[in-house]
Amino acid sequence: MHRVIAIAAAGLSLAGCSSFSMDSFKSAPPPMQVQLDSAPPGADAVTSLGPGCKTPCTVSIPTPETNFSVTFNLPKYQPATVPVTVTRVPGDFTSPATTTLDPSPVVAELQPAGPPPRAAHKPMRPKKKKPKPVAAAPAAAAAPASAFPDPSAPPPAAAPAAAPSR
Repeated sequence: MHRVIAIAAAGLSLAGCSSFSMDSFKSAPPPMQVQLDSAPPGADAVTSLGPGCKTPCTVSIPTPETNFSVTFNLPKYQPATVPVTVTRVPGDFTSPATTTLDPSPVVAELQPAGPPPRAAHKPMRPKKKKPKPVAAAPAAAAAPASAFPDPSAPPPAAAPAAAPSR
């Protein structure tokens, strides 16, 4: 009889405690495995939840309550951040709660970094305009007669024959 009273007293003390809940009987969700990959491979991937690794790899994270992101960094490539959507389906007495991630696996396609920007730009100089060629004058009027004929000039025309006088 002594034992029954002790169990009943313990039950009454728990029922009157406001901090008691059924949640204390639930186990903590197991950590999730997240696959991370990049093209090209070898990037440092870090989740916004903390864990990271060098791709391709798998990290173990606590089951997330909200969305998170994964940032990928690789020398000579632009960094990339991929958002991850977390979908939770609460469980009931017959099935456990489930958490899914989208995308899974988390993959980033890294783009090559462009050339580094120049420190200072030189001002552009205006182009010099070429003078327009002057219309060519007849060879006889442009230059005095020379002992050496111009090789690019057309051959001289034959002088018209004089008409016989009567």
